[in-house]
Amino acid sequence: MTSPRVPLTVIGGFLGAGKTTLLNHWLRQAQGRRIAVLVNDFGAINIDAELIASAAGDTIALTNGCVCCQIGDDLSAALIGVLKAPVPFDAVVIEASGVSDPWRIAQMGMADPGLSLDSVIVLVDASVAREQARDPLLADALERHLKAADLVVLNKTDLVDEPVLVQVRKWIAAVAGPTPQFETVQADVPQQLLGGHGLQLPPPGGCARGDAPHDAGRRAGYDHQHPHDHPHDHGEMFETWSCRPDALFSAERLRALLRSMPAGVLRLKGLLRTDTLDWAEIQFAGRHGSLRRTRAPVGGAAVVAIGLRTRLPVAALSDALDACQL
Repeated sequence: MTSPRVPLTVIGGFLGAGKTTLLNHWLRQAQGRRIAVLVNDFGAINIDAELIASAAGDTIALTNGCVCCQIGDDLSAALIGVLKAPVPFDAVVIEASGVSDPWRIAQMGMADPGLSLDSVIVLVDASVAREQARDPLLADALERHLKAADLVVLNKTDLVDEPVLVQVRKWIAAVAGPTPQFETVQADVPQQLLGGHGLQLPPPGGCARGDAPHDAGRRAGYDHQHPHDHPHDHGEMFETWSCRPDALFSAERLRALLRSMPAGVLRLKGLLRTDTLDWAEIQFAGRHGSLRRTRAPVGGAAVVAIGLRTRLPVAALSDALDACQL
């Protein structure tokens, strides 16, 4: 049986887009998870002093169990060092330099059997995006970043007016297609979007019935949680959908679903019984998905998905999952 892989997230974006601010948010909100962050330069991150437990050489240990490691000249060696740590990490995050290709870095992680690509998050500075996109020296690199993204974070939206935001949104959509966009200030991205760990599988014994305005949310043990509007609470910006299906699933059909996930699903994860893999873990983020053999879960099969409020395609998602059953 294959061992669990450590999820890898790559954070990309041009210089000044807000990558290190995002990393600081992530480290401050680790919530008990041990995260290893690989960076090019410690000075750029400016980690809060109260978080630092110790510093030695190219590694900073944080009080919450996380670490920051300076990449140096060899990313592969840095990754190997993290994976060989005496106490395993729950996740690895790499900050790509502003001029590097985040997808090339993600491919390095995908080639390591100890890692599993969770997502590529690319930040865009709303205040300078239009000028950068018109610069022939920058446009190609910016477009490569966007085409690699599972999630585009449009940052610094407070620095521009709505007409400019509309233009930047259109430019991102023209380059990145249906890749989800999330708009923010100070790179304050909610934990639900930063890693698959933000999604919690429903507890054993079925789903509690929530506020489910769509009939599809009540079929076959499905649960649709539709939160009320509290704009200052990140948790209220999303809807979740979950189920505990007892059926046997076609691995081939599940892989096809991952290639054509209904628009509006930001993340999906689950444990399902399949025809060729026995028990399998299914993961989806933005535009990339995976289906891998795993151990039989104690609580049985479960799937959970998340989307922005009012945009989660509950009916389409439940129908698509039904179509994958044998």
